[in-house]
Amino acid sequence: MADSGPAIDAVRSIAVDPEAVVDAVVYTRENPGTAVLRVTPPFHGRMRARIHVFRDAPGRDAAYCRPATLLEEEVLAVYPSPGDATEKSDDGDPDDRASRVRALEDWRDRAEGAVVERAVLERGDERVRVDVAVLG
Repeated sequence: MADSGPAIDAVRSIAVDPEAVVDAVVYTRENPGTAVLRVTPPFHGRMRARIHVFRDAPGRDAAYCRPATLLEEEVLAVYPSPGDATEKSDDGDPDDRASRVRALEDWRDRAEGAVVERAVLERGDERVRVDVAVLG
């Protein structure tokens, strides 16, 4: 059942900061919580989506895009997992940690240029496909 409140089908496009999209993906992959790109009412044709830690609480009128849906799949597939550096060494070698940090920085740079042109905006059971405009 959809949340009560303004219909999200009024939204035709969202504007996103590519750094916020990447931050949301990294946050979700590296932490137990989930970050999303959220838009809040009043809904209109063009909306700015901002990073937000997701809490699926009833009574909220906000709509959101899952950050992984805002990046090209090829880029998501090569996300450097935390185990990539530590699998090589179990002794906590600082070089392994530095290697992971560099890999993540390289991935972030690539990901910021890989924002998709269309995505799904959701709220409860409501879904609407929207254009994605990159800020900056």
